[in-house]
Amino acid sequence: MERRQFLQKAAVGTVAAVASSGMMNAPAVHAQKKIKWKMVTTWPPNLPYLQDAAELLAKKVELMTGGLFKIKVFAGGELVPPLQTFDSVSKGGSVQAGSGVGYYQAGKAPAAQWFAAVPFGLNGSGMAAWYEFGGGLKLWEEVYAPFNVIPRPGGTTGPQMAGWFNKKIETIDDFKGLKMRIPGLGGKVMAKLGSTVILCPASEIFTNLERGVIDATEWIGPLHDKLMGFYKIAKYYYYPGWHEPGPFVEFIFNKKEYEALPLEYQAILDAACAQVSSWTTQGFNAGNGQALDELINQHNVKLMKFPDSVLSELKSHAKDAVADIAAKDPMAKKVNESFERFKKIIGAWGEVSEKPYYNTLADTYTFKS
Repeated sequence: MERRQFLQKAAVGTVAAVASSGMMNAPAVHAQKKIKWKMVTTWPPNLPYLQDAAELLAKKVELMTGGLFKIKVFAGGELVPPLQTFDSVSKGGSVQAGSGVGYYQAGKAPAAQWFAAVPFGLNGSGMAAWYEFGGGLKLWEEVYAPFNVIPRPGGTTGPQMAGWFNKKIETIDDFKGLKMRIPGLGGKVMAKLGSTVILCPASEIFTNLERGVIDATEWIGPLHDKLMGFYKIAKYYYYPGWHEPGPFVEFIFNKKEYEALPLEYQAILDAACAQVSSWTTQGFNAGNGQALDELINQHNVKLMKFPDSVLSELKSHAKDAVADIAAKDPMAKKVNESFERFKKIIGAWGEVSEKPYYNTLADTYTFKS
């Protein structure tokens, strides 16, 4: 009986999905209202899968509205400074949309960091599931509502690398006195370890590392790290990216402007965000492996794994750092409780699915060190 009811519900759901898909693909946009928006980003011009995603979003929205809803995209610094993206969208007026990442809003909304990445937290698929089925997106909207901003997931970069260092990390004490570019909750952990945490936009990282303003930096992963040229000025490339196991970027919209859109346009904008989020995620999946091989075999990069003792210490300090921030801010506490509940639920499945599978691959790949 239970199986029959399940199949009946599934059939109804499939029909509804097909009908919905048909509606989304239909060319009829009843509002016939011309809209022009500006979108600013934190990303450098032509940055693959990040700045490209903003451009793709604009193209999809224009196509799905028959040219009635147009979004002009500006890279970081072209219209506003990269790290003022959120504030510009919040203020509204000349800017209605943006692309960035939640932990850049830590100063004004500590809870925003959870929607980007949590050290030793969920991977990309886990984050996406939390947004959709664990209440994460509703909490995200609640956190941003006081700032007149509506968020939407913009895709995950996948597990990040731990970063580029000019000295070996052999014990947890090697982080003391280190000047490192690392944002978000990961930066809070490094500060607890005695590092000097420096936040700077992408366009300044290479120069800061080259000139010794910073001793180490994390950025994204092999694809973008290669493009940034960090292998030319840093000795060691460390993994795993404990601080950002599944980070998500975000699309943000001025709440007043979004709610003033015709309902068809709101639905189209949301659908375009979902499509581009998937495109971004798979772009990183496809590009990072090839780039890693190139870094190792063409540029002779020394790939290094943090010692298990260091990772164990980092995990302990990360737990304390996250708990400290959550204890000081009611909204962060609420978000963290939701995150931890969902982490336990989805973690049980991971223990019997992906984890044992990847363990079987442990001896498949070897890296230079």
